[in-house]
Amino acid sequence: MPIEVTMPRLSDTMQQGTIVKWNVKEGQNVKSGDVIADIETDKATMELQAFDDGVVAALPVAAGQSVPVGTVIMVLAAKGEDAAAIKASAASASGAVKTAAASSAGSSGSAKPATGGGVAVAAPVPDAGAGNGHAPGGRVFASPLAKKIAEEAGVDLSRVTGSGPGGRIVRKDVEEALSGGVPAQPAARPAPSAARAPSAPATLGAAAALTGDLVPLSNMRRIIATRLVESKTTIPHYQVTVEVDMDSLLSLRKQLNEQLAAQGVKLSVNDFLVRACALAMHQHPFVNSRWVDQGNQVAIQQLADVNIGIAIALPMERGGGLVVGTVRSADNIGLRQISAESKRLGDKARAKGLTPEEMSDGTFVISNLGMFGVSHFTAIISPPNAAILAVGAAMERAVVKNGQIVVGNVMSMTMSSDHRIIDGAMAAQYLATVKDYLEKPATLLV
Repeated sequence: MPIEVTMPRLSDTMQQGTIVKWNVKEGQNVKSGDVIADIETDKATMELQAFDDGVVAALPVAAGQSVPVGTVIMVLAAKGEDAAAIKASAASASGAVKTAAASSAGSSGSAKPATGGGVAVAAPVPDAGAGNGHAPGGRVFASPLAKKIAEEAGVDLSRVTGSGPGGRIVRKDVEEALSGGVPAQPAARPAPSAARAPSAPATLGAAAALTGDLVPLSNMRRIIATRLVESKTTIPHYQVTVEVDMDSLLSLRKQLNEQLAAQGVKLSVNDFLVRACALAMHQHPFVNSRWVDQGNQVAIQQLADVNIGIAIALPMERGGGLVVGTVRSADNIGLRQISAESKRLGDKARAKGLTPEEMSDGTFVISNLGMFGVSHFTAIISPPNAAILAVGAAMERAVVKNGQIVVGNVMSMTMSSDHRIIDGAMAAQYLATVKDYLEKPATLLV
């Protein structure tokens, strides 16, 4: 019997997944444990491994296509089976599905899923006028990654036919166009008519032309939008800000990094923040809590574990977005362990993607934009947490010490809190404790 590989449920909230990239092709032998594809879920892009040995007979779902959990995305021929015959059977099933979908669309105006013998194939509903990746008026429907590759390689997308959902141009189409010698993009866009052309001011240098493209939402961006709107509209947010004298901490950090350099350890300011926030929870347990509403029971649940989430921005080549990696039991581990785990989570998130376990069970989140030169900002709470801390850069400023105006390093911290759980005084007291730890950083070493 052929082995059907379906779109897995890689997180508890995942409803559909997108094949970002196939790492195998038809006719290729695969073994259990091989990474066969990169899957974009509602939380991250993750690697999909094979659980069986076999030969890839069919790939019914193209790279760039989104399908519901449970959809067959690959068919393997087991030992002794004819991969070509299985591929033909899969193609026949695919044709039956598309025919049924087209018939359904012709009678009702929209495509409906159809089933038939053999492999189940998702039948995407094409955008009006975008059956080949192009729409009337010259607009090109392509994934952000396809556009990026095309721009770097000089491929004219108007000459590329899309194979993604609704004829959308995906990465594979651009790569095939490159190998097939598609003409490069025109050197310049047509100039606007004289009647509409404004007087052009002098420019200091050439800049990339802006386009009016409609960028489709990735699964991650869609779930980020849904969750943040839900958070902002259902949780009564308010913010409290404190400023921290960072001179002592920066001095101690420099000394420790010099001593630990031979061991390959380099502590960041964020490592000290994680440690300080975790330790402060023991004095202010309501910050490490969540709101529980279970029908007839509404309560505040104080949590026994202190798991600090760190917000990690993903590069655009991985689709962009934001994930939160969890440093577990941050109150029970030292700075060195916090640093190692934070680096591991950050590197893995940007390279491969984090597992659901590595992003779950956080009780408090730190979002640090200091590395971008941001001095102050506010953040939206990540449910079901009760608070999130937004941290800016430690910046040199004129400060008063011992009655004298001197140069000092000051960092701003703003905590957004759920007012159902944390009152203003609670937030202020918690931040005062964190501030005290950071201004007396030796206390974080014991």
